[in-house]
Amino acid sequence: MRNRFTTRLTRGLFLNRDIERLRQQLVQFQPFLSRRNTALPLEEFDAATERLIGRVFGETSELLEAYEYAKLGEAASMVNLPEEAQESGARNVYRESLHQRKRILEGCISELEALQNSKIPTNARVADYMSDDIRSVHLGASLKEAGRLLQKWKVGSLLVDDGLRYVGIITDTDLSRKGVARGLDPTATTVKACMNKPIISIEDSEPLPAAVSLMKEKAIRHLAVTQDGTITGVLSVADILRYYSDLVPTLRDLAGLPGEGAEAGGGE
Repeated sequence: MRNRFTTRLTRGLFLNRDIERLRQQLVQFQPFLSRRNTALPLEEFDAATERLIGRVFGETSELLEAYEYAKLGEAASMVNLPEEAQESGARNVYRESLHQRKRILEGCISELEALQNSKIPTNARVADYMSDDIRSVHLGASLKEAGRLLQKWKVGSLLVDDGLRYVGIITDTDLSRKGVARGLDPTATTVKACMNKPIISIEDSEPLPAAVSLMKEKAIRHLAVTQDGTITGVLSVADILRYYSDLVPTLRDLAGLPGEGAEAGGGE
């Protein structure tokens, strides 16, 4: 039986929550700027802030990288200073580093507030971004044939059918990891030997954040899309990045990358 995932969380709820968390973080940062005593060491504050920015904007985001540079700037700027200048210089560098941290936190909040106030719809459904052009291969076909079809159609995955229904999925990653890496003969080995099953699917009426959560939960990059339980298309990580590239500017470059093929099935 196909697995299905249901949630009613919307992107708007995530935005409100993330903005509030970043505001709270900015409030906690104020004692460092005003030189008041605080029970929280700066190192612990930095670690918590980096985790928060990473969760909200992604571990490869420019905002997280900027925060890390602001933190590392304290030590790096001291390396080439004469010894007698390091004590006074350290105080100035420390203050500037604190202000850089504050500006980055404010930038994070501004980024989300701009998104919140934008006219871009934040309630997009899976159906709005999925591909309804279903590509498939028979389970008895060879791995070589599956590879040829992937290249021909320029896709990262193929649904696998038995002539009557879809029974699994195979990706370009499966061909390399389960086929080539194991030394299997691509002309003699069938798709059935390397496909993933059961098919993981999501209803086309679900919000895109639901698809993101399901992909993360299952560690996959492709989902079959269903309408009332019938497969009508496929949603890939590239489709999701295309959506978020309009919402979060820091992901725009990622949206231009080709999505890696990965299984949309529940196991090896």
